Amino acid sequence: MMYPRTTPAQIRKQGIEALVKALGPVGMVRFLQQFDMGSGNYTRDREKWLKGLRVHDAVEEIKKRRKEQGSKPQAEPQ
Repeated sequence: MMYPRTTPAQIRKQGIEALVKALGPVGMVRFLQQFDMGSGNYTRDREKWLKGLRVHDAVEEIKKRRKEQGSKPQAEPQ
């Protein structure tokens, strides 16, 4: 099957039109916002935030917060 040669601008325009048709204008915006690249260096920043944190400590903190909120604990993986 042959497809007509399109420019990046044409593809973008057709994509936006397809999203608006399928999701409506608000849905299209919400969908596109999921792909925002953001800013900063997540890998470097994550190392700072998690420095010294062990998985066990994170699990215990989650359990503590759930208990405080009155959440039911989920079954632990086997």
